[in-house]
Amino acid sequence: MKENRNLKVHTLLDIENLKVHGRTTGCLSPLTVFWTGSGIELNAKGSELWIEVEVDYDMYEPWISVVINSSPVSRQMLTAGRYWICVFRGMNENEVKNVCIVRDVQAMNGDPASFMQIHAVKFDGEFLPIEEKKYKIEFIGDSITSGEGVIGAKQEDDWISMWFSAIDNYSTIVAKALNADYRVISESGWGVLTSWDNNPHFNIPQYYEKVCGILTGEKNETLGAFKANDFDSWQPDVVVVNLGTNDRGAFNSPEWIDEVTGETYKQRLNEDGTFNEEDLKTFEKAVYDFLVKLRKFNKSANIVWVNGMLGGEMLPAIYRAVDIYVKNTGEKKVSVFQLPNTNEETVGSRKHPGKLSHEKAAIELIGYLKEIL
Repeated sequence: MKENRNLKVHTLLDIENLKVHGRTTGCLSPLTVFWTGSGIELNAKGSELWIEVEVDYDMYEPWISVVINSSPVSRQMLTAGRYWICVFRGMNENEVKNVCIVRDVQAMNGDPASFMQIHAVKFDGEFLPIEEKKYKIEFIGDSITSGEGVIGAKQEDDWISMWFSAIDNYSTIVAKALNADYRVISESGWGVLTSWDNNPHFNIPQYYEKVCGILTGEKNETLGAFKANDFDSWQPDVVVVNLGTNDRGAFNSPEWIDEVTGETYKQRLNEDGTFNEEDLKTFEKAVYDFLVKLRKFNKSANIVWVNGMLGGEMLPAIYRAVDIYVKNTGEKKVSVFQLPNTNEETVGSRKHPGKLSHEKAAIELIGYLKEIL
């Protein structure tokens, strides 16, 4: 195919009808894409579209998916550097294509050098307005909500970014079915109180107020990851919290020792294998406190705490914490919903929920959210 002489470079600031997905700093010059499911959306009437990305990392490269007219058409690893990627070419120039460029991989706490930016687009047509969705939903979670294990064969066990997916993820399926824009705040291994290995610093509530506070490193600081998030600019109708799975793992993991203070942290089991009552109460308090924080920043949202895709052992404690919160506050819009467990048929790579598990969970959750919306 000959070179397209009609391609014109547009910075993101130039595009009036640009829709940005995910938490950002508000800066479009360039746009830093932090979280799972974040990216840009365009209604593009033309035949050929490119995007200019800039990427760096030490260990975990980002991946993106391209979705055209609600159908995933490509998925690729982004290597380090600044360069152009062809999104589509040779399409009917008179047809409007709804195009989403989606970050498939979570923010990488363990890689301070990791970042992804979109600088500009090249296009030979015009960008048309994008219809507003009916609802907004925020999903908060761990590896399940990051889509870890959705991609790849069941035997895959390497911890690499290739096995993450924002597209075949219960969050995306739910949002699509409910005609909702959505945001994801999630990190593998993290919990509401501690991570799977008892690290008390790896909990989502501690960093919730920031744009992407779970990240580390000077580069991410300069990109604005640690700035206060502008909650007023995007108020969800529903906040779905899927935390507790890694808190359950902490009970079965060795103690975590803080190298700075020498302190040790451990969620304990009794001799008969039941949860230590004192430690369970600490977990319940963490759930309660996070509900308080969520309500502070999401004034009128329905808050739904979900759990169960990798076992539901923490559900009784979650129910107790939510019940106490509801009694103390008189809240009418906070509830708990159990998701179906993953089994041998629905498991994916890395012993995590696979595509079938996410689809089953989404169907159940869609039904419940339709009732409360």
